[in-house]
Order: sequence, then structure tokens, then C-alpha cells
Amino acid sequence: MGRMTTTVHDSAQASVYARLSEGSEAPDFTLPAIVPNSASSDEAESDIDSQETSLTLSEVLKGGRKVVLYFYPAAMTPGCTTEACDFRDNLARLASKNVTVLGVSKDSLDKLRKFAQRDHLTFPLLSDPDLTVHKLYGAYGEKKLYGKVHVGVIRSTLVINPDGSVVVARYNVRAKGHVDLLLKALEKLEKLEK
Repeated sequence: MGRMTTTVHDSAQASVYARLSEGSEAPDFTLPAIVPNSASSDEAESDIDSQETSLTLSEVLKGGRKVVLYFYPAAMTPGCTTEACDFRDNLARLASKNVTVLGVSKDSLDKLRKFAQRDHLTFPLLSDPDLTVHKLYGAYGEKKLYGKVHVGVIRSTLVINPDGSVVVARYNVRAKGHVDLLLKALEKLEKLEK
């Protein structure tokens, strides 16, 4: 497949770097992605195949499920691997909450494919090399790391309703244990929706 680019839709280019909050409208976008063909995490590494495609948030939301959109600094690094594997290991629990998981990083599609194969990741990984979508969602900016201020990707997770509204927005999340906290937030949402 040829080179894919980031596409931001409509007025989504406003408020770059601003963090979104509950009730905000999620900016629509299209990003190149690696989408695993296998839905089973029990298969051998060589059996997990993936395809290169592009995903548009509004199209994914048309399926009627919430989207968990999580931003992570770099594929195949210890913290990001911990977080991705935590999502992988909890996909059934997340699916029971009627959500689809999408991971977003600045990594190339080749690196994302290797990451998905190495760690048996069975959910889409999106590539945002120019950080456009990271900035739209407030997942890029100043952060503290080892006591120093750096500019970079901010580990963040948002839950987006099928109508495009943000119902959970968490920034500076920890890689370990984050999915359990997210599941608790989804359970609270379920109770409120009933």
C-alpha cells in the first residue's frame, strides 16, 4: 500500500494542544493503521497476520460501540508494552462494556506491525507520525519525566460515545494498572446510562 497520511476532518484543527474533557466533541480524523486479521491472542506469533489500512474515527463509531482511544509514547518500549498487553489481556472485558480499543502512537506502520506480532496485539494500532491527532486530543505537550520537564507524547486515554462525545478523558496515566481503572470508569458509566 502507498504512503498514507493523517487527515483531520472539518473544524477539528482548532485548539491544538488543548486537552479534551468529558462532554467535549471528539475531533474526527483518519490515520493509517495496522489492523490484525486474527482475533485470538492464543495463536503463535507467526500466525498473527495484519493488514495496512486507514481508520476514520467517525466510521468506527458508526458501529454503535464506544471507542477507547489511547495514546502511548513509543511501541516496543517497556511501559508501552505493559500498557498494550494490559489492553490485549482485557479485550474480552472491554468488549463486554461495548467498546472498541484503538492505540495511537507516532510510530511507523512497520514498527506497529512488529509490535502487534511480537506481543500478539489483536486490536488496531494507528500511526500518527506528525503528531497531528496527538495534539488535537491534548496528548502531546509538556510533561515531567524523572524530575525534568520535557515536551513529548503524554500517555492519555479517552472514551468516546458513538455520538462522538467524550465521556472519559484521562491524561498522564500510568501504564501499569491503567486498564483496571478504565474498566471501573466504564462500569460507572454503565450505571449512569441505565
